[in-house]
Amino acid sequence: MGLQGKRILVGVTGSIAAYKSAHLTRLLIKSGAEVQIIMSTSAFDFITPLTLATLSKRPVFSEFSDKKTGKWTNHVELGLWADLFIVAPLSANTLAKFANGICDNLLSATYLSARCPVMLAPAMDLDMYQHPAVRENISKVQAFGNILLDAESGELASGLSGQGRMMEPEHILNQVEVFFNTKKDFAGKKVLITLGPTQEAIDPVRFISNHSSGKMGIAIADAFKSRGAEVFLVSGPISIPFRSADFHLTKVKSAHEMYETARKIHATMDICVFAAAVADYAPAVIASQKIKKNESEMSILLKKNVDIALELGKLKQTRQLHIGFALETENEETHAKAKLDKKNFDLIVLNSAKDEGAGFQHDTNRVKIIHADGRFADSGLISKSEVANLILEEIKKVPVWI
Repeated sequence: MGLQGKRILVGVTGSIAAYKSAHLTRLLIKSGAEVQIIMSTSAFDFITPLTLATLSKRPVFSEFSDKKTGKWTNHVELGLWADLFIVAPLSANTLAKFANGICDNLLSATYLSARCPVMLAPAMDLDMYQHPAVRENISKVQAFGNILLDAESGELASGLSGQGRMMEPEHILNQVEVFFNTKKDFAGKKVLITLGPTQEAIDPVRFISNHSSGKMGIAIADAFKSRGAEVFLVSGPISIPFRSADFHLTKVKSAHEMYETARKIHATMDICVFAAAVADYAPAVIASQKIKKNESEMSILLKKNVDIALELGKLKQTRQLHIGFALETENEETHAKAKLDKKNFDLIVLNSAKDEGAGFQHDTNRVKIIHADGRFADSGLISKSEVANLILEEIKKVPVWI
């Protein structure tokens, strides 16, 4: 997929991740796009305008007027020129300006003037990224319709490790190419997606759960939405930001709640994706009061939870497609294929807990998509958004797909 003829504004703000903007610019140019750079003055401390001007083959703008020539830089024209505006990296400071309509430099003025879609790629330290003020500002800009290119996890400039790294330029390029080249090939389809963990109460303050973040489920939901589907999400407790207004969202906690919600709408769905990490067991008795620490040991009797995919698989109609997930640690393909048969899946997405960069919490994944007829596709280690679109492409290869 190429970007020939596409005009892209790239905003660069004051962040150590600004060095990545050079690589992003080069990738966009190589893909055929016209690129115009706008920098905040604080970005000069991290990368020079000359570097970005050389790579973009255009002068870099940062001020409303050139003090030497007196020439005015028209932020309105810049906003109208672009087919897409990407701000990468987006600092916490500029994020706050965008979220609250503060217009004190050329970059923020162009943002407020832009009529094109806007993609935002935050970059900051992990504690900053999780601060309530930052989370609120992210929610605000998403509510405006901006597309969040969520920060990735890894080693940060502070020496800490966690979420806050600007999305890698290759991943941003993939998002841009998907944005411009996506066909509405799932238009008219209703899609049910279960995602996130479930929480099984022990008492009013404790529960059994797992490490699922919901990232893969949200990536799949975004892919279906961008390709025209009407998406129904049944989500366990997750904390990652996403544009919930784009979906029919029901929030649940327990496996039983997830099952009952999914069961009620299952018959009207065309495609069902069981991406949730549902707890296999739950306490047989939930204490009405907080359990006190009285004994040196405590036993909790567990009962088996409803198997959502299995039960809904029994109700599956010939026109419906069911897609399952399998996270395994040993005999992976054998276990995945057994689950595919038992639960009446059309295909199953297998990933190994032993693969570095795959599984819970990561921004990347490596999967093997196995069809009921034995065909398979191996993704290699790629971003979860790329995995999501690969899953959609494999769905289209299922014989009953119309």
